[in-house]
Amino acid sequence: MASTAGLERLVVALDTGDWDTFRAWCRRFGPRVGGLKVGLEAYVRFGPAAVAEARGSGAEVFLDLKLHDIPNTVAGAVAAAAGHGVRWLTVHAGGGRSMLEAAVDAAGRETTLLAVTVLTHLEDGELRELGWDGSIATRVRTWAHLAQATGCGGVVCSPHELPTLRTKFPSPFQLVTPGIRPAGSDLDDQRRVASPAAALAAGADLLVVGRPITRAADPDAVLEALATELSAADD
Repeated sequence: MASTAGLERLVVALDTGDWDTFRAWCRRFGPRVGGLKVGLEAYVRFGPAAVAEARGSGAEVFLDLKLHDIPNTVAGAVAAAAGHGVRWLTVHAGGGRSMLEAAVDAAGRETTLLAVTVLTHLEDGELRELGWDGSIATRVRTWAHLAQATGCGGVVCSPHELPTLRTKFPSPFQLVTPGIRPAGSDLDDQRRVASPAAALAAGADLLVVGRPITRAADPDAVLEALATELSAADD
């Protein structure tokens, strides 16, 4: 089944540790959206079976592991993930040039590597606590340049950095953003957030949304509202 009109650029995050819930979400959302995100919790609990289940729904798989280790270790993990048929895979830009280059070499042609910049729960004060100089915006731009230079297919950033990045990194370099909160949604542990339409207008290629959909009283109604909003934003 094709994705619902307007939802081609939506990735639903399947953040649960319950296998029956995970499978139900795959079947419910997979045929309707552009991709399904398998994150750390699901992958650590269920392993490659989670990827296989998500792929079985007909959706592309976004494997969000934020790999960050020495180049050889990351290259081996990337090759293994690519072997499972994932469409997108995250590595952490903070691993540096040699790690990113090793990851790109290992990914092959079918898996797009996305370099994670600054996580969406962080703010400038927390960067200073970590000993990082400068603002979040500056660090995100610096790491995006590094990701592009090493051959990554795009970056993961918050909606707040999208306008600047889009002007500096035109398509086909992909800008993928979590921190998407439809109207009326709780912020949960996210801080640097935006509405779906605002993120698309700012230049996002993919929107990652989890709890506002999966934990909603009526997920189908949320999807329908998102489809309407995103279709209008694309017009």
